[in-house]
Amino acid sequence: MPAQYQVTGDNAAEISASIESGVMRGDFVWGSPLPAIRALAGDLSVSPATVAKAYQELRRRGVIEADGRKGTRVRSRPPIATERSLMRLPVPEGVLDLSSGEPDVRVLPSISSALRRIADDTGPPQGYASAIAMPELIDIARPRLAADGVPMENAAIAATSGTLDAIERLLTAHLRPGDAVAVEDPGWANLLDLLAALDLRAFPVTIDQEGPHPESLAAALHSGARAFVVTVRAQNPTGAAVSAARAAQLRGVLSVKPEVLLIEDDHAAELAGAPLHCLGPVTESWAFIRSASKPFGPDLRIAVVAGDETTIARVVGRMRLGTGWVSTVLQRLLVCLWLDEEVTSLVRHAAAGYARRRELLREAFRERGLAVEGATGINAWVRVPDETRAVGLLRDAGYAVAPGSLFRISTPPGVRITISPLDESSIPALADAVATATGPPGLTTPSR
Repeated sequence: MPAQYQVTGDNAAEISASIESGVMRGDFVWGSPLPAIRALAGDLSVSPATVAKAYQELRRRGVIEADGRKGTRVRSRPPIATERSLMRLPVPEGVLDLSSGEPDVRVLPSISSALRRIADDTGPPQGYASAIAMPELIDIARPRLAADGVPMENAAIAATSGTLDAIERLLTAHLRPGDAVAVEDPGWANLLDLLAALDLRAFPVTIDQEGPHPESLAAALHSGARAFVVTVRAQNPTGAAVSAARAAQLRGVLSVKPEVLLIEDDHAAELAGAPLHCLGPVTESWAFIRSASKPFGPDLRIAVVAGDETTIARVVGRMRLGTGWVSTVLQRLLVCLWLDEEVTSLVRHAAAGYARRRELLREAFRERGLAVEGATGINAWVRVPDETRAVGLLRDAGYAVAPGSLFRISTPPGVRITISPLDESSIPALADAVATATGPPGLTTPSR
C-alpha cells in the first residue's frame, strides 16, 4: 500500500469505501498489496472480522484479489473509473513498448475510403428495431465464417460491441453470480477481470501450443464449471492455436457435459496465422465470436457472434434492454471492409509480416537456448524464474513487457512480449536482453 494513503473506517462498509476511493483516485496502482487483515484491524481498532468482511465485499465486486501467500492486492482492471489507467505501468520515454497487446498501427488498413463510400450510400434511415444486426452484415458473415470452418448450418448471428462485450452478454444471460467458468491459464487478463467484476469464479485450465489440455478441462467441468471460454487461435498471452487433434479431444470432454456454455473467441481473425478448428456446436449452448478490431483497428469496435438460436436470442434480448444495438455505421463499415479487395490484400500482407516476426523471434530465442511460446497472433510468452526481476531488467535494457501475473492463475511465472512494434532488425538485440534478464543474477543486461 502506498505510504501516503491511509485506509480509514469504523465498519466494513466504510473500510471498503475508503479502499475503493484510493483505487479510484489512483493512489493504488494494479498489484498494490493491501495490509494484512490483522494488521489493518489493529491500525483501525476494529475486529479482524470487520476487515475480512470489507475485503470480501471488494473481492466480490472484482476490485481486489487474493494473491496466495502474498496476501491481497488490487486487480489489474478493477471495475471503477479511475483518474489514470491501472492496467499497465507507464512506459518511460525511450523504452520500446512491447507490453500493450495491440496490433501494429503501421500495417492497419486505412478506413477513410470505406467511410466515404458508406457516407455516399448509407441507405434508408434505420429504425431501432431493425438495427440489431443488419441483413447485409448477416448475409456476408454467414458464408465468410462457414468458409473458415465455423458450423453455420443452424446458427443464428448477432453483432456486439467487440469480443469482451459479447462474452459479458453471454455469461450474464446463462450464469448467476458465484458460478464457475473454465478459462485458459495463462489467459486473457481482461477476461479474468471481467469474471471477477461479474462475481464469477475462474477455474484454470492449463494449455500448451495446441490449446487447452483435455484432462485439465475435464477436471474443471467435473468441479462444477458451467461455462468454458476458449481462444481458438492467437491465444493471449501464449499465441497457442487449437489443433485439429486437440479440438477432437476437447469435443469429447464437452460432449458429456451438454449443459455447459461453450464460448469460442477468434479475436485475431484474419491475422491469426493458423487454420481455425472449431469445437462447437457440441453442447446445448454455444457461441463463436469474431472481432474486427485486430485486423482493421481498435476504432472498429464490433464483433460478429454466431451460435445456437437460443443463445443468440438471449444476447439480442439483453441488448434490446440496454444499449439496443451496434451502430449501423460500424456495421456498414465492416461490410465495406470485408468486400474491399485492396483491404483484404493489406490484411493478408500484415498477417504475413506478423508470421515473419514470430519466426525470427523464435529462431533468435532458440539460438540463445531460450524457450518461447507464440506460434500464432501478435504475442509471445516467455517463462521466467522471477517476473519482477525480468520485467525490471528488460525495462532497464529499453524494453517494456507485460508481467505474467496479469494473465496467470496458478501456472508458473512468465512475461508477455507483444511483437507488433518490433522491426525484424531489432529482434536479435531483444533476444540478447531476454537471455540476460532470465539468466542467473549478476549478469549485465545490454542496453538497446
